[in-house]
Amino acid sequence: MAGIHKVTTGLTGLAVARHPHQTLKVLYNRILGQLEKMPADAGYRKHTSEIIKGRLQAVQAEANVAALEKRINCGQIEEVIKQAERELSLSRKMLEWKPWETLVAEAPKNQWKWPIA
Repeated sequence: MAGIHKVTTGLTGLAVARHPHQTLKVLYNRILGQLEKMPADAGYRKHTSEIIKGRLQAVQAEANVAALEKRINCGQIEEVIKQAERELSLSRKMLEWKPWETLVAEAPKNQWKWPIA
């Protein structure tokens, strides 16, 4: 597949990534940097770190874009880049929201009960 580049993603509004490996490496390292600022026992940090580290290893190990897409198994590489951009945005918001901290006030009685009677 060397020398052959796709012209379109076939997805409206999603342009072909020119340097997907470099883009993903930068995004994944930024996400990991944000996660490092969270407490080590935070669920979001633990689970997201595991996924991002696995994907970063795949990006570093697989030079062929088509093979990388198959290895990650989350759509075209441009979609994976979009997912990484959104994850970076979410990780920044999680740092702002701090969901690992205790509640300011006690939760209302039966707040998590379902179905509502």
